[in-house]
Amino acid sequence: MKNKMLFLIFGLALCVASFGQIDPTANSQTTTGMIKVTILYPNDEGKMFDMDYYANKHMPMLAELFGDTLKKLEIDKGMSGRTADDPTPYLAIGHLYFDSIEAYQNAFGPNAAKIRGDIPNYTNIQPIIQISEVVQ
Repeated sequence: MKNKMLFLIFGLALCVASFGQIDPTANSQTTTGMIKVTILYPNDEGKMFDMDYYANKHMPMLAELFGDTLKKLEIDKGMSGRTADDPTPYLAIGHLYFDSIEAYQNAFGPNAAKIRGDIPNYTNIQPIIQISEVVQ
């Protein structure tokens, strides 16, 4: 069990190093009151997700489209569920940080068609979006 836990921790660190912060602004501080847009890609039978495309094409495209409005970008790659033997509930999760809901809406609105049109290039999953306020 201890070896399994160490393997999971090492794997998580490797995923963060590989996919976690691809945007040059990713080192910016997250502060209370910021808006976090979370994009969840649920795992299910027959679902596919191309992490390479997502990390190296789709998310950089978002960073370019959103410009300075996007304060931070993160990508999580699902590894397992609650235990190492449980399937991962989400194949990937993207996080986009903005100063305000208006900043997000103004950045997303004019680019919505282009962003949505790129989704079939990396997945057959209908993403779930959650907009949150950073509390801590």
